Amino acid sequence: MGLSTAVWMVHDTRLMLCVLMAIVSIIVLISASKLPPFLSILIGTFIAGVGAGLPPEEVAKAFSKGAGAILGEAGIIIALGAMLGALMAESGAADRIATTLLGLGKGKSLPWVMALVAMVIGLPLFFEVGLVMMVPIIFVMAKRSNQPLLKIAIPALAGMTTLHALMPPHPGPLIAVGALHADLGLTMLLGFCLAVPAVILAGPLYGNWLSKRLHVDEPAEIGALFSAPPKAPRQPSFGASLLIILLPVILMLGSTLAKVALAPESTFGLTLKFLGEPLIALGLAVIAAVICLGWAAGMPRADVGNTLRKALAPIAVLLLTIGAGGGLKQTLLDAGVSQTISKVAEGAHMPYLLLAWLIAVALRQATGSATVATTTTAGILAPMMAGLAATQSSLVALAIGAGSVFFCHVNDAGFWMVREYFGLQLKQTIWVWSVLQTIVSVVGLVGTLLLWHFLT
Repeated sequence: MGLSTAVWMVHDTRLMLCVLMAIVSIIVLISASKLPPFLSILIGTFIAGVGAGLPPEEVAKAFSKGAGAILGEAGIIIALGAMLGALMAESGAADRIATTLLGLGKGKSLPWVMALVAMVIGLPLFFEVGLVMMVPIIFVMAKRSNQPLLKIAIPALAGMTTLHALMPPHPGPLIAVGALHADLGLTMLLGFCLAVPAVILAGPLYGNWLSKRLHVDEPAEIGALFSAPPKAPRQPSFGASLLIILLPVILMLGSTLAKVALAPESTFGLTLKFLGEPLIALGLAVIAAVICLGWAAGMPRADVGNTLRKALAPIAVLLLTIGAGGGLKQTLLDAGVSQTISKVAEGAHMPYLLLAWLIAVALRQATGSATVATTTTAGILAPMMAGLAATQSSLVALAIGAGSVFFCHVNDAGFWMVREYFGLQLKQTIWVWSVLQTIVSVVGLVGTLLLWHFLT
């Protein structure tokens, strides 16, 4: 063994041990010491960064950079989603949608309806956008149906996260398709074939099982915000309520069509892409809700303004926690975690699908970013995939997407969103979110292996 190899192994081992120590520290500080998640993640970040050899000032810069990036991307979207949700609750729009959905699915069929609705809403949307739009519906549906919150929430979470992992045009699968030169249409078709059983297992079936064993009460502040009794003099129609909540979906779907089916640089294509930006789409939805659900329904303008303002206070802790998760992720990236795992993967010899899935799993566990896991894995495997058939390339892209959502934990922004929105303890969040995503990931892997066997 050469000196360079020995040095590499020492550095590599030290880095992975520091990552493990940071994760354990965060869990202990939150669960045993009862410190706020933001402070716990901040401490865990310095344990990982300084232990891995980064100067303390570089750790502080990386944390600030990562927190700013995730809040700049998701923070405004979450704030707009909270305002939209509060308006839908106080105008009666959420109640109207819940009443209609309760008419479509009662009792045992209701979780299946929620999973289907989440898949429709989540098809063109980023997970964070879909979640902030679905939260008010979830709370109202749980209260109106008198069913456990988890029985309603888990199918919705499964519907959105599965499409985010397995279905283009979501960023992860789309990045893998581009890097591996796979066929987009074929990948979408195969991804849908994998998504359906994954949603069924991780959604209604798992939700029904877990809700019998884990009781979760509605969180006080956010629950009161999204399940408040309607205050508008006139409740909006179902059509108007549905149009408001689907407006971001329609706009973002139009942006996707502009990128893949139309001339993207034409005036029409550029307009669709502009309107489909998540910030623009949700901002327009909030404005439409103010006009159609607030003013047109007879709510005084002062009441509409107060509703928008009070929607922001309950999400302050959520935003700080998500920002801390982004800071931890950036610090681990700056410490070189993704390069470490890449070097290990380059020397591995195993079937393409399993290799793709395992690399994505390792990178997601270490970095907390599905995009980093997908991009890095696809870049590692791209030179090996040059001679693969179209079906095989698509299946490898989907295996990467499945691996990128395996057991997401404390370095994942989605983990903290789910925890704060539903008022969960750390252990409960692992059962609700980490295990749910693991089911999606494993079903995706098994599905790609079966399709590889029968189609290639």
